[in-house]
Amino acid sequence: MKALVYEGVEQVAFRDVPDAAPREAEHLIRIEAAGICGSDMHAYLGHDARRPAPLILGHEAAGTIVGGPRDGARVTINPLVACGTCDACKSGRENLCADRQIISMPPREGAFAQYVAMPASNLVEVPTHVSFAKAALAEPLAVSWHAVRLGLEALHPAMGRKALVIGGGAIGVAAALALSAMGVEDVVIVEPNDTRRAFLQSYGTFDVITETADDFPLVIDAVGYAATRALASGLVQPGGVIAHVGLGEDAGGLDIRRMTLQEITFIGTYTYTAEDFRQTAQAIFDGRLGGLDWVEERALSEGAKAFRDLRNGVVAAPKIILVPWA
Repeated sequence: MKALVYEGVEQVAFRDVPDAAPREAEHLIRIEAAGICGSDMHAYLGHDARRPAPLILGHEAAGTIVGGPRDGARVTINPLVACGTCDACKSGRENLCADRQIISMPPREGAFAQYVAMPASNLVEVPTHVSFAKAALAEPLAVSWHAVRLGLEALHPAMGRKALVIGGGAIGVAAALALSAMGVEDVVIVEPNDTRRAFLQSYGTFDVITETADDFPLVIDAVGYAATRALASGLVQPGGVIAHVGLGEDAGGLDIRRMTLQEITFIGTYTYTAEDFRQTAQAIFDGRLGGLDWVEERALSEGAKAFRDLRNGVVAAPKIILVPWA
């Protein structure tokens, strides 16, 4: 089969690789759409030791089951494979499973390929009225759904339902959509990139700005750099909540003194639970997360250029979807 393979820092190649081989209780999935994630970019730039070259990246995907009793079923893929038996899994917190695996990290190859093998329990069937490109958004949307859910659960009932999202990439946009779906009507996105901000402003759904001096009960950091953590620390209201979902930079930025004196809650959020993923997929199917027409589709064979364009900051759309069969 063909795949886009990460071969070293800023090097990906579209080439032949061994066919995906399902294990016991797994299905073979013909990939129809796979999104480029920020973590794929971190690997591409050589910033993620968990993803050593050579490796097939990609974990945001949807496609069609090939063979077996569910042959032809349209599915979106939960890429997080948990053991199912530990205390974390039994309590519905599969994202904290000590033995968790995720496609695009060894030992599991990713979805920037024509086929991938996945356990049956990781597949959610997709209705025919939902495109594969939209179905592939279930993964990044679930990341933000999880972060927003935890942030709102931690917010004191007396605090206003108003939120700031730092970053207008896919995770930031998804967070804004999740906030709206969960009843938060006053949502602002801060996005300094002129190209992306103009795209989101033309999209018309969000209040997208360059900077703000206002403070907010809930701040979602969808970038995760020292500078954005510093911004979150400064703009969250006393008694408010910062939900941190970005993984751009490991350290720095938090104003610990202010967070302590003002009783600000900081929540690190990682991926999603299986229930978060199912709820997000259903919200997509029901249209509760909007038209989801802020993606750009490109052929997987042109994936190297897509990575270069993202690296150079010239992509307006929050998400590029790669199509293996285009």
